[in-house]
Amino acid sequence: MKKLRCAILDDYQQVALTSANWERIMDKVEVKSIGHHIDQPEELLEQIADCEIIVIMRERTPFRAELLAQLPNLKLLITTGMRNASIDMSAAASQDIIVCGTGGAGNATAELTWALLLGLARNIVVEHNAIRSGQWQSTLGTDLYGKTLGVLGLGKLGSKIAKFGQAFGMDVMAWSQNLTKERTDEVGVKLAASKEELLENSDFISIHLVLSDRTRGLIGAGELNRMRRSAYLVNTSRAPIVDQTALADVLQSGRIAGAAVDVFDVEPLPKDDIYRSLPNLLTTPHIGYVSKANYEAFYRDVVEDIEAYLFGEPVRRLN
Repeated sequence: MKKLRCAILDDYQQVALTSANWERIMDKVEVKSIGHHIDQPEELLEQIADCEIIVIMRERTPFRAELLAQLPNLKLLITTGMRNASIDMSAAASQDIIVCGTGGAGNATAELTWALLLGLARNIVVEHNAIRSGQWQSTLGTDLYGKTLGVLGLGKLGSKIAKFGQAFGMDVMAWSQNLTKERTDEVGVKLAASKEELLENSDFISIHLVLSDRTRGLIGAGELNRMRRSAYLVNTSRAPIVDQTALADVLQSGRIAGAAVDVFDVEPLPKDDIYRSLPNLLTTPHIGYVSKANYEAFYRDVVEDIEAYLFGEPVRRLN
């Protein structure tokens, strides 16, 4: 029996095949892992045109209608996570392509968010680089105790960040368009009366919202200019929630103290992008979900998805 062909895209750390037990399907599926990001459509098609199964890591490689139309062999598309805005679900359905998702470990992004917040507050990267260049104690850190943490979005991630803030002795307030006092009382934080109240009264602001038509551009120039000059913004959610040009402007002018971002409009971030050079911007390359436990959960479920598909009973279907 001829094996089905499966390609794993964007396996940057080359750990996909060691993060789960692929032996369960190897008698029926031939698997190849691609460790680099492919920008050119021609190269991408050359790698995946003959595949019946494709596994993608989050939104690193979009699967729009134009690409899907050039993949007549594709039958099963698996994305890590249970939400992926870069897949044209309608186009996939029209081609009878089954799209499935996976679970995850659930803590990685919250932990990175807090690492970034602490990195900003105590100038960790600046001081690390100063030591490497022969300097000693060049900055004054910002305390967290007694400061106000503003959380935009109080779902699973936002509520974890709120609890982190409380553990550090911070006053926490939260806001989102549909947030209720019942929910903030449940988490034990203050409900901000408006987005403006949260922006104007927070020392640190952390974004934990799903990208949608309502949240795209939610934080623009006007909102950023409402922040305190001493305040910091952290975004590990989705880049388009914050106007990227406006954020660069307020950082360049010193209108806010600093920011930390793990997400960008274009990924990988272009080499000449201003975000690579702003001194008061702390950046990480979209690694909020990149952790051992998360990858093991992702790829364990990928194998289960493929196995279920082979048995004619797909699981975790998204379309």
